[in-house]
Amino acid sequence: MPTDHQLCCIGCGRSAFPTAPDFRCAHCGELLEVVLPKPPAEAGTWPRRWRERRTSLAAEDISGVWRFREMLPAVGEPVSLREGNTPLYQLPGCGRRLGMTQLWAKHQGINPTGSFKDTGMTVALSQARTAGFRWVACASTGNTSASMAAYAARAGLGALVLVPAGQIAWGKLAQALDYGALTCQVQGDFDACMRTLNAVVRRSPVGLVNSVNPYRVEGQKTAVYELLEQLAWQPPDHIIVPGGNLANASAIGKGLREMRERGWITHLPKVSVVQALGASPLAAAWRANRGRELTPVHAETRATAIRIGNPASWRKAVRVLEETGGDCIAVSEAELAAAKAEIGAEGIGCEPASAAALAGLKQWLSQGWIRRDETVVLVLTGHLLKDADYTLDFHRGQMAVDAAAERLRRPPVEIPADAAAVLAQLEKAVQV
Repeated sequence: MPTDHQLCCIGCGRSAFPTAPDFRCAHCGELLEVVLPKPPAEAGTWPRRWRERRTSLAAEDISGVWRFREMLPAVGEPVSLREGNTPLYQLPGCGRRLGMTQLWAKHQGINPTGSFKDTGMTVALSQARTAGFRWVACASTGNTSASMAAYAARAGLGALVLVPAGQIAWGKLAQALDYGALTCQVQGDFDACMRTLNAVVRRSPVGLVNSVNPYRVEGQKTAVYELLEQLAWQPPDHIIVPGGNLANASAIGKGLREMRERGWITHLPKVSVVQALGASPLAAAWRANRGRELTPVHAETRATAIRIGNPASWRKAVRVLEETGGDCIAVSEAELAAAKAEIGAEGIGCEPASAAALAGLKQWLSQGWIRRDETVVLVLTGHLLKDADYTLDFHRGQMAVDAAAERLRRPPVEIPADAAAVLAQLEKAVQV
């Protein structure tokens, strides 16, 4: 069963009951995190229990999050859409080009609403409903709004979404609308949306479910339990995560830390973060001062899921980089576009932000920081169809790319309804 827990400040360490509506410490203003009690002696048998639940038809066992409920806080009856249980793919084509034999992708885009956000939202919405909220709210670059709207609908709660006007992919906006959310397009960027929402939750009984909500992190950490289970509890050398608001890297680090504390793994893999060059405040801070201070930036990138200039969870992410010996870098738009097409050529589609993980890996390989004989897992955070316009623009030649990416373009060809015309195109393709 889920367990009792405390909320503690990551800055001053104080317990935080009751919590502020923005989940900030009342003493120092830092973020909170869930602290679970010391596990019982039987905890060593839990991994076997989790594996056995995979054949169960019980609702909680079917969920790839609630299957790990012994490591989750008690938050009431789960609000679930059968999230989690996402595939771990090997990437033989990318691996061959890079000279690697152990390159994997954990595809969190294979979730009910098409992104990793669902694994955290199931816990956050369960907690919000138990706490008595009738409405929940988020600021979003797209994926969070889609996920929250779906889970709010499932829970019977109202959903308020704030998105930056004209700055999110239409596929993601369509999801929030279809799931019934009150959707407000704010004249400003994501950070303006977040400031506005913080003011709203202080004045109205609306539950905040952005990633500052520590219950989101609890759900998201189960992805790394699932990953290690898929790898027979043998940690890879590296886990590489795209970085926007940075809660995902924080969640993965927390999950790994808890596994080591309980003896399920003997060492931590290096967890590293890749940001888009136009939205890379953590990468800049990591280079300048090892993340002691972060300067917000005006974010610009077509990878809308990580277009965030003032990430809320940066201190948590820095702690993960330090604990695991990871790194943080930024990649260009051209590198993102090429990496996305290379992943697509494996038959595995992802949204642009996800491709940051592969683009970062290529940089680290060229620098020698990652070796070609190491085992690397890329975390793909969102589904291809989250931003179909990006994919179409790339392949139609409506996006500036470098020569390497140019060779990956596969534009559609208009031809007459004639077999000879089809065969002519096929012959061209065979010769390429």
